[in-house]
Amino acid sequence: MFRLGCENRVCAQNEILSGLTVALALVPEAVAFAFVAGVDPLVGLYAAFMVGLLASIFGGRPGMISGATGAMAVVMVSLVADHGVEFLFAAVVVTGLIQMLAGILKLGKFIRIVPHPVMLGFVNGLAIVIFLAQMQNFQVDVDGTMEWMSGQPLMIFGGLILLTMAIIKFLPKFTTAVPSSLAAIVFVSLLVIFLDVNTNTVGDLASIKGGLPQFHIPDVAFNLETLKIILPYSIILAAIGLIESLLTLTLIDEVTNTRGRGNRECVGQGIANTVTGMFGGMGGCAMIGQSMINVNSGGHKRLSGVSAALFLLAFILFASSLIEQIPMAALVGVMFIVVMGTFEWSSIRIFNKIPRHDAFVLVLVSGVTVATDLAIAVVVGVIVSALVFAWEHAKHINVNSYIDDKGSKVYELNGPLFFGSVKNFRELFSPLDDPADVIIEFQNSRVTDHSAIEAIDSLAEQYIKAGKQLHLRHLSEECKQLLDKAGSLVEVNRLEDPSYHVADDKLA
Repeated sequence: MFRLGCENRVCAQNEILSGLTVALALVPEAVAFAFVAGVDPLVGLYAAFMVGLLASIFGGRPGMISGATGAMAVVMVSLVADHGVEFLFAAVVVTGLIQMLAGILKLGKFIRIVPHPVMLGFVNGLAIVIFLAQMQNFQVDVDGTMEWMSGQPLMIFGGLILLTMAIIKFLPKFTTAVPSSLAAIVFVSLLVIFLDVNTNTVGDLASIKGGLPQFHIPDVAFNLETLKIILPYSIILAAIGLIESLLTLTLIDEVTNTRGRGNRECVGQGIANTVTGMFGGMGGCAMIGQSMINVNSGGHKRLSGVSAALFLLAFILFASSLIEQIPMAALVGVMFIVVMGTFEWSSIRIFNKIPRHDAFVLVLVSGVTVATDLAIAVVVGVIVSALVFAWEHAKHINVNSYIDDKGSKVYELNGPLFFGSVKNFRELFSPLDDPADVIIEFQNSRVTDHSAIEAIDSLAEQYIKAGKQLHLRHLSEECKQLLDKAGSLVEVNRLEDPSYHVADDKLA
């Protein structure tokens, strides 16, 4: 069912090595996000392991990496501060249940409504966020105060970053037997260890040594009061997690020229978070940075995600002392390469060639992503795009009018009739000046919402007060159903299409 394996040894080798590369990059990210959420580093590491493992097995996008993320961590801060970590675990369980429900109800399809400018803004904004997140590694603790590096420490740190990036960039020109990111991390780590270079390492963040995650039902009262506390957080966490996961899924689809399954990903993320909450993890979702590392390293199947999670667990159990010696400069270099690969540089080239409102949405979403978080940015982008779409299409409604052979005035309506165009619609007619019989031809138009129904009803009343008759002709089936559903809300006369004589159930 899950097809974790590969068809041959080379494929399996690439997947496992890609997973190892991702696992090395997951460690500092998970620790950092745990600090953001105000919980113990192991809570973040356990989340990275369990969410990564279960989402890889049950999710809908092979090759995509999930784990503890900053977007969700910032929501958790106040819950942990006000009520404690046990309430966080309970909220993560409910988050998973909500996400599974979203998958069962097939809500993943709504990711299709995200316009391309919003996707570009999301990708660019996230690249900037990943870049800015690395800046904290350029700070050192001086007598309890964090200060920016300078002088020799900065030169060493920057030099190691450039060396890492150079290896990742140029090694594939000579061999692809080993993922270049993994080779860069190993080479720079060995260089630092054997030359005894004084620079920041993973161990400077926190100790990652721990045991197996233990099954643990959240220690909270199971009553309505607890639900009132955690439900708002769970809804927000579920929304952020699904938005980030489905957008990352879409991005990986484009990069790999394959197609993931959005509804299955919702269920997979839900399973991962529900179980994680039961094992003392902080929950998580898809991670665009690690997903790009994985794809660029050759990981396109579920095996890479499963390998990454298992390697991470092995680091926690057996290899913490080795992993803690990895220089942060190597991991920062890997993330800088991710930033360069994630940012859509083509968006700068086409900026002056696309409509101004699309360019505005692109910049807006990028800015909101950096200033707030991904979920808010995407929602804002979709809303602004929808309003712009409505505004633009509101201008397209117009009529061609003429007197037919029976003396009736015919208005041939062009363009959609909806909330944005009803004002222009009303201005197209002159009830007082028109003849006694008026026909509105809807062959090239559609009635789409309640505002349109009200506009038609209001226009009909004006013609009735003027002692004239208004008829609607060639309404689409959808328009007829909309008017039928409105019932007594609208009183209009409809002319059936004279070219068709179809008896329906109402006539039978």
